[in-house]
Amino acid sequence: MQKVLIIGSGGAALAAAVSAKENGAEVIVVGKEYPTRSQTCMAQGGINAALYAPDSIEQHIADTLAAAKGLANEEAVTLMCQQAPSAIAWLDAIGTPFSRTPTKQIAQRRLGGASHPRACYAQDYTGLKILHTLYDYANKLGVTFVNEHFLLELLTNEQKQVCGALFYDIRNGRVESIQASSVILATGGYSKLYHTHSTNSKAATGDGIVAAAKVGAKLSNMEFIQFHPTALKSSSILISESARGAGGKLLNSSKERFVDELKPRDEVSLAIYRQMQAGQEIFLDIRHLGEEFITKELPQERKLALLYENVDPLTELLPIKPAAHYTMGGISVDLKMQSTLKGLYAVGECSESRVHGANRLGGNSLLEIIVFGKIAGENAAKNKQEVFVCSEEKILHAKEKLQKLFTKNPTKNIYDTRKTLGDLFYEKCGIERSEKELQTLLQKIEEIQNSLNDYGIEDKAHNYNTNIVDYFEFENILYIAKEVATAALKNDTSVGAHRRSEK
Repeated sequence: MQKVLIIGSGGAALAAAVSAKENGAEVIVVGKEYPTRSQTCMAQGGINAALYAPDSIEQHIADTLAAAKGLANEEAVTLMCQQAPSAIAWLDAIGTPFSRTPTKQIAQRRLGGASHPRACYAQDYTGLKILHTLYDYANKLGVTFVNEHFLLELLTNEQKQVCGALFYDIRNGRVESIQASSVILATGGYSKLYHTHSTNSKAATGDGIVAAAKVGAKLSNMEFIQFHPTALKSSSILISESARGAGGKLLNSSKERFVDELKPRDEVSLAIYRQMQAGQEIFLDIRHLGEEFITKELPQERKLALLYENVDPLTELLPIKPAAHYTMGGISVDLKMQSTLKGLYAVGECSESRVHGANRLGGNSLLEIIVFGKIAGENAAKNKQEVFVCSEEKILHAKEKLQKLFTKNPTKNIYDTRKTLGDLFYEKCGIERSEKELQTLLQKIEEIQNSLNDYGIEDKAHNYNTNIVDYFEFENILYIAKEVATAALKNDTSVGAHRRSEK
């Protein structure tokens, strides 16, 4: 029996796990958090599929390619969009509680850049409800879960085939190895590079991307980072695109509308950014939608506004700003979701599957993790590579590196530097970038990397030491930072989510 190791435990990982299990493999899912806490639950608006006329698969393909600004692969986009209706049918069949129309059809709403209402939704908790449904189903099938394990490095054999990984067990502070016939990375993106200016959880630090790059996997499109137009001003908490899809309006301080709210995200975010540069504050207005509609269709958005902004959108304008939300770059994969290394597959936000190009179409991220997750699981299960036995030398080396952290007395604080770096990225590699700003940013990144020996951990405990996890994430985010800044500097075009102010 083939053994498939899946690293990450969100929606992409769970879809891959179910598929690999159904294709006869032994499946183990390893995550640094618990599955129900993954980033997938932040995808609130919906999952795209052309289900009913006058919408069509052809129009879904066209909208996706248009949003991508010519940088998506038509074959990959076609595959994803063609599989969308069957993906929805499958999710429905395994129990996803989609909202329904009066005639019992799956309800759909229009998101930005879409020519028709095609985002199937479950109130404004779509990602969360898909995630829980997949988790229940994976458990029913007997998938093995190992939680609270941080990915340290990928293991390769003499033929440079990926065949396992080393992990740090957060619970007891041990280094462990897990070998497999195939490895699927589903570790998410790297939007937390922007720290307090991101809608993502603290876990979105590009861990899998870094591990893959360090063993030679190709990365691509790292400069393309999507800023969601409507994050809460004070906290960067996401307010779903479903609010604009339902008719929410964007207003400036003069109470004027200044953009078509349902344009693609890059265009709306840029319009907001330029208003802010001109001294305007920006607000989302959903008051006119009424209490009954908001309570039924947008309950989470109201709760988040009250909790994090102390504003009731039933009666008040909601202050917002754009924030880093989704990363289009990552590990390059083919149509089988295989990376440039044998035995290594990648799916979801950590992968660059060539369907988002320069700008992701709203509603396609959940679709990607289901369609391509199932493809990754199937192909990984069919990989006949032998299981590699990890050498004690590799484990010993990882333990020695870990032990050095306990003996080091740091003189610089990782948390202060993370915040500084996040602020710098929002300012110099945000919605608009310039050559001069990117050069300054890259210089700062290199200064931090050169002083890495000055950083360490304050907490010397061995069990449940989150300070160590934060340090590992700090190292990864520094690696990602240089990749992003370098790619942004090299790309002198201005397209989609990579907007050069010189152009």
